[in-house]
Amino acid sequence: MIRHLTLPNQLTILRLLLVPVIGYTLTAAFAYHYQLSAAIYASAAATDTLDGRIARSRKQVSELGKFLDPLADKILVITVLVILVGEAVVPAWVVVIIFAREFVITGIRFVAAGQGVVVGSTPWGKSKTVTQNVMIGLLILEQPYHVLQPVALAFVVLAVLATVASGLDYLWRYRRFVI
Repeated sequence: MIRHLTLPNQLTILRLLLVPVIGYTLTAAFAYHYQLSAAIYASAAATDTLDGRIARSRKQVSELGKFLDPLADKILVITVLVILVGEAVVPAWVVVIIFAREFVITGIRFVAAGQGVVVGSTPWGKSKTVTQNVMIGLLILEQPYHVLQPVALAFVVLAVLATVASGLDYLWRYRRFVI
């Protein structure tokens, strides 16, 4: 089956398959597990940028990719954040804000799709993704490298602000789909 998938969709599936690997390395107790987890997370996050670029450049944008790509992103980010909440690395309210935004925007996308409208990414949405990914990488790496704690905290604030701003931007742009 994988042979028949486009390269962008294969990268998206790879991102999904890396989620349990990241979960394991993040919660395991072996030397350099945080560093390995951060490297795997960065690789998974990079596939998000790569799959979209390849899909557009090769004209391989597909309905499967439109469905799987945002799903893979949400599963990756939320899974890692829930683990970090469980390890008391990040407060639960941060995850609640991120999850709530994703839930609302997914709802808007669903309603819009039912009316034949594709809700694409916006500059605020891309900023949200970048700040969340950097935040997660720093939160993982601050465990062995405590000197990163102030920078990680700054990115928590930036990610929350970008998440809220992005959510408000989508709500405004696509207000006609909000019930």
